[in-house]
Amino acid sequence: MKKTLVTLIILLIVSANNFAKDSTTTETGWKNVRRILEKIKAPRFANKDFDITKYGAIADGKTLCTKAFVRAIEACSKAGGGRVVVPKGEFLTGAIHLKSNINLHVSEGAVLKFSTNPTDYLPVVLCGWEGSHCMNYSPLIYAYGQKNIAVTGKGIIDGQASDENWWKWKTLSGDKESRPRLLKLNDEKVPFKKRIFGAGYYLRPTMIEFYSCKNILIEGVTLKDSPFWFLHPILSTNITIEGVKTNSIGPNTDGCDPESCSFVLIKNCVFSDGDDCIAIKSGRNNDGREINVPSSNILIKDCTMKDGHGGVSIGSEVSGGCSNVYVEDCEMNSPALDRMLRIKSNAKRGGVVKNIFVRNIKVGQVAGAIVELNMNYDPKEARGFSFYPVMKNIFIENVKSQKSKYALFIEGLADSKIKDVYITNCKFDGVKDGSKVSNAENIKLSEVYINGKKVE
Repeated sequence: MKKTLVTLIILLIVSANNFAKDSTTTETGWKNVRRILEKIKAPRFANKDFDITKYGAIADGKTLCTKAFVRAIEACSKAGGGRVVVPKGEFLTGAIHLKSNINLHVSEGAVLKFSTNPTDYLPVVLCGWEGSHCMNYSPLIYAYGQKNIAVTGKGIIDGQASDENWWKWKTLSGDKESRPRLLKLNDEKVPFKKRIFGAGYYLRPTMIEFYSCKNILIEGVTLKDSPFWFLHPILSTNITIEGVKTNSIGPNTDGCDPESCSFVLIKNCVFSDGDDCIAIKSGRNNDGREINVPSSNILIKDCTMKDGHGGVSIGSEVSGGCSNVYVEDCEMNSPALDRMLRIKSNAKRGGVVKNIFVRNIKVGQVAGAIVELNMNYDPKEARGFSFYPVMKNIFIENVKSQKSKYALFIEGLADSKIKDVYITNCKFDGVKDGSKVSNAENIKLSEVYINGKKVE
């Protein structure tokens, strides 16, 4: 049953990539948004509540309640679905695995605290890790091959990560040994389920990861101090993420990373993260090319980006491609935010990125460029490879910024130039070093001002 659902979801995502043809104007591109929204429907759930305290959970923030969650989820599933409710109070738990037709509801005043003991996330499960697939520690909240699932409420989900536990793994063998081992297995096309990590390998788990799922809602919750990425839907479709807040200074704590997903709405969210606020991905190297499922038909609207490497990023693991992304009516502002829009890849990762639309963005300040399009990301890794990325049909309009190092930083490759970038009605003030553009063609600027001077 799960294999059938997973296959169906992949077919849906692949067909979604053909949903809209290449757009040659900003007007024709934005016309697709209504059609995309018509396809995104938040799941509904049976009017039945299953309070975890009735299944043995204790609200003292110290007693491990993992078994209580298992019992509540099982009871909810057998009853045909509904809400598994975390009431007011502090609850400590290990991994939570959701099933179809279940809404994990974290009530206002509730704090769902996750154990920092790695054994509470075993046995290993199939998951994504920086664009590669492997058997690793379970994400804190996980689902595989499920449909109609949600995490909602006004409560707090606290990963409790810090330099004393999960975050220090970055400087252990997570980067020095395990990460290179996973990339080698990716290069050698080893089957995913034979890539066993977990205990002893120091690959940090994500906070919420839904793998090959359909009909997802994440709404209202505040997420803090994740071990790794916060929100990671992968190979999934029909996703609504609304009114969510993420907050972490930890390494690689991206806010939201849809990977090989289609029909995604990210709305009214606030991101303050130790890495990219939003990073759209589609697999890394051979994994991305073999699965060949692009991310497509994604709308990001009315969000606030504070700290992070990029407000909205695409890549760097984008080997499967990305198209039809729309970003509008967002605010970005922080000396610790590096870029407004960032698209990144290299000649080993490749990927076709096209039909990207950005409009009506207010930028207070960023530390780097307002717009960065970079085909030379991690150049050492790309030496000797010729999976040249493609970046084209990028439309940016009505962006106003107050302070940055660069207005535009565009770096293509001699063998694959960045093409067809249209920047219209933008005012970039407080720019320190102008713009840098290389290996690019058909970069069209209309009514663009840098430090008050019109750029022809």
